[in-house]
Amino acid sequence: MTLKKTVGMYESFIRSGRATRSTHYCAGCGHGIIHKLIAEAMHELGLQDRAIIIGPIGCSVFGYYYWDCANLSAAHGRAPAAGTAVNRLRRDAALALYQGDGDLGAIGFNHTFQAASRGEHMAVFFINNATYGMTGGQMAPTTLIGDRTMTTPYGRDPLTDGYPLHVCEVLNQLKAPVYIERVSVADTPRIMRARRAVRKAFEIQRDGKGYAFIEFLSPCPTTLSCDAVQAARFCIDRMEPEFPLGCLRDNSAAAVSRAPRKKSVSVDEFFKRSDSGQAPTAEVDRGFAERHIKFAGFGGQGVLSLGICVAEAARLERRFTTWFPTYGPEQRGGAAACSVIISGAQIGSPVVDSPHVLVCMNQPSYERFAATVRSGGTIIVDSTVQLDVKAPDGVNVFRMPAIDLSLKFGCPKSANTGMLAALARLGVTGLSEEHLLAALDSSFRRKPELMETNRMLFREAQIWMDKQKECSKERLKT
Repeated sequence: MTLKKTVGMYESFIRSGRATRSTHYCAGCGHGIIHKLIAEAMHELGLQDRAIIIGPIGCSVFGYYYWDCANLSAAHGRAPAAGTAVNRLRRDAALALYQGDGDLGAIGFNHTFQAASRGEHMAVFFINNATYGMTGGQMAPTTLIGDRTMTTPYGRDPLTDGYPLHVCEVLNQLKAPVYIERVSVADTPRIMRARRAVRKAFEIQRDGKGYAFIEFLSPCPTTLSCDAVQAARFCIDRMEPEFPLGCLRDNSAAAVSRAPRKKSVSVDEFFKRSDSGQAPTAEVDRGFAERHIKFAGFGGQGVLSLGICVAEAARLERRFTTWFPTYGPEQRGGAAACSVIISGAQIGSPVVDSPHVLVCMNQPSYERFAATVRSGGTIIVDSTVQLDVKAPDGVNVFRMPAIDLSLKFGCPKSANTGMLAALARLGVTGLSEEHLLAALDSSFRRKPELMETNRMLFREAQIWMDKQKECSKERLKT
């Protein structure tokens, strides 16, 4: 007998801090066989440098210890979503997903269905052992009728538990998939057929021809409480009548390879083609103190637009900036807020928990966020808001009649412009009035008729603020 060394896998598997040639799988488990088939197909087709395998949770979660190629981990059931991202970023990749029946058939089934419907370029290797093997043997979508599991101690009852899910047959109803086949690894002849199917799936990825799906009927001796031979017989005698082996679809010969990706456009070139025509690159300035700003109010008050405007002004000044919105499901009247960070260096997170500046357009927002403003910070609140909640010590509170001014000016939807004027006059953003006005103009580039009106309201709000300052000076003299 001649023993052939497995290719396409690492020379040694560094698990638990030690090198070994043993996998972590139970004796008689089908995962090790399928791993070998995948590794050999990648190697024989010369795809190891192009291959990316995505494995979420399950008994195969440590697959990256074995396959000698690029590996990614995904959240439970989300391998198709991660694979879709890879497709958008790495058109040259030979992408494969490795998922169990609980992961793919239950938690992630809609992700799989939608990816197949889109015809994403990926090979999906679906391991069907009719159980949740990793977590102790609960009923899986593919568990057979009458079989006992931890969650079906009297056997799976179709009346309460439904029938086994036939994933290949479901996907075969879709137009996009190129190749769908169900195989088994229960004995040598079946393994040879599985080997050909795996190679076919990788050839489809190599040639950029689309979506390939292979279901493996795989033994799980531990969950079945039997030896390897008995587990293999279970696959043949019990599973195959429910899940017949065979190729349901092979359109690979007629499938057309996808066109090469168009030449990427640089960021500068992209903005040159955009409406604004301005795309200054952020510059590191260690002397600029990072500012955290939160804007809050009702949906429809322009809270999110106000945040975008400030972030755009920061961009025009070559600052690093982020804009992070949060809002309720209502189109109008629900809670809306956004966080803006302006920095002289790269920003690690867009989250603002303790703002330097808080801009509040309504009462609930003031009551919710006023206490979060850090000492020495500023709160700019609309004058319609009652200050029932005391601001933290060391925080300056400025009341701005933004809503009243916008109504008086005949622009009821432009109260946010009054708040922008307050930010500019108080100088709390670290940004110039010139760039704040430029950002305001940019926000109305698709509605130029509103541009001058909002500029006039901006100036009117600043005149009001200047008058308040003069009144304060007069009161001090007397």
